[in-house]
Amino acid sequence: MAAPDHLARLVRQHAETAQLLGVDFLPKRVDATPSASTPAAARPSTPEPAPMSAPMPSGKPASKPTDEPTNKADLLDQLRARYEADAPHAAFVTDFNSIVFGDGDPDADLMFIGEAPGREEDLQGIPFVGRAGQLLNSMIEAMGLTRQSVYIANVLKTRPPNNATPTKDEATACAPYLFGQISIVRPKAIVTLGLPASQTLLETTEAMGKMRGTWRTFRVPDADLHAPGLIPAGAGGLEIPVMPTYHPAYLLRAYTAENRKKVWSDLQQVMAKLG
Repeated sequence: MAAPDHLARLVRQHAETAQLLGVDFLPKRVDATPSASTPAAARPSTPEPAPMSAPMPSGKPASKPTDEPTNKADLLDQLRARYEADAPHAAFVTDFNSIVFGDGDPDADLMFIGEAPGREEDLQGIPFVGRAGQLLNSMIEAMGLTRQSVYIANVLKTRPPNNATPTKDEATACAPYLFGQISIVRPKAIVTLGLPASQTLLETTEAMGKMRGTWRTFRVPDADLHAPGLIPAGAGGLEIPVMPTYHPAYLLRAYTAENRKKVWSDLQQVMAKLG
């Protein structure tokens, strides 16, 4: 286990890097003050999505199931093709140009899950590339990670009209494909962003304020119980720690020091969980 001084240096390094990139949601109690001569940097531009054809080495512990897929990118492509063929979004009112399936490293240790694509995501076909996506990028950078090293998805894969909050029926129709993504990536931890994503994964009606900041558990459904063919063999029953936190879009609407401190506290717990 790393020494406290070493962990403190890591946190300071993450904070300094984040502030240099224009992140200002970190609590002021973090001891990280950039030099006065350092120019203020604009928020990082949206990075190019990581290639889906060449997953990075996993580095996952040997305790992982031995039947873990060897080519997760291909499995995700197959799952997307299944989604496009099934078209669960055809059953409800939707207004979209693109199917926004997922983005990032298919072998990521950390997965972020939101509720649905917005306007910019619909235009580009990539999750979290609008204003909320820029803030999520900053949050990821503040954790000492990169967007390319995590995997990002939404419950809904198409944009609801006027960015409406997904209904229970919409989330239920699309959830099996999200569960398929989770069972393929098999992250060490999941961060659910906002109420719809948190309630969908955790099957609860609890309020966001009660859920956030506390580790919960998502159990991958058994393949024969949830949309046959969407869950890889051997993945059913896999349990993954989940940290619910506020959606970046909520932070943009309620950009208070208290809310930023809460989100940073949640992310610090995730950093500790990942070591």
